[in-house]
Amino acid sequence: MSEARAIAVALTGGDPARAPALITRYGCGGCHTIPGAPGADGKVAAPLDGLRQRVYLGGVLRNTAPNLVAWIVDPPAHAPRTAMPVTGITPDEARDVAAYLYAQ
Repeated sequence: MSEARAIAVALTGGDPARAPALITRYGCGGCHTIPGAPGADGKVAAPLDGLRQRVYLGGVLRNTAPNLVAWIVDPPAHAPRTAMPVTGITPDEARDVAAYLYAQ
């Protein structure tokens, strides 16, 4: 396991191996470019490479694993004017996606 992946798993409790299918299922790549996720080449929102090194999520939340999971599950709860929709992703699935994003 790479060091970045081990750190991502430790921070989130998620499994990054499950994330590509979730990214496809919930349409994340329609808006975001996500390295290594098939078809995730959207240009509507920020690319998600190097996410673990960023200070803020969505411009409003401090970049922590719990905040990332909360943002993925319900972005408008944290930024009512965000264009990012509620997708129906569960908190457990969001942990897997967060682990994947932090491992990139």
